[in-house]
Amino acid sequence: MRKVKITVVRTLSAKDLHGDIPANLSSKVGCSANLTPTCQVFVEGQEFIWPSGGNAAPEGFRCAGAWDDIHRHITVLPLGGKHYWMNEEGKYLTCCTDGFRPVIFRLDRLEEETK
Repeated sequence: MRKVKITVVRTLSAKDLHGDIPANLSSKVGCSANLTPTCQVFVEGQEFIWPSGGNAAPEGFRCAGAWDDIHRHITVLPLGGKHYWMNEEGKYLTCCTDGFRPVIFRLDRLEEETK
């Protein structure tokens, strides 16, 4: 089976997505006024290698929510699956579903096969 490299492309903040949210309006958009500005788990440029097979996140991937969000896309790549809207075969861009601090991930199928 082929491995998949997961790269953190971008970490977005609530301000990136929603602009300035005054403290008195924060409850109307569903967030706390003291929301951490960006994800505290991932750093842009961070990389992980998923060995393929199984449901476990790769070593060091510390967010179960993000793993749940991207796992279904990762499992397609080692089997030769493709996403027709991507320009390059074996690649995919996805994100976690945190509506206030999403993280964008790039998935790359590594072409060397492992046993």
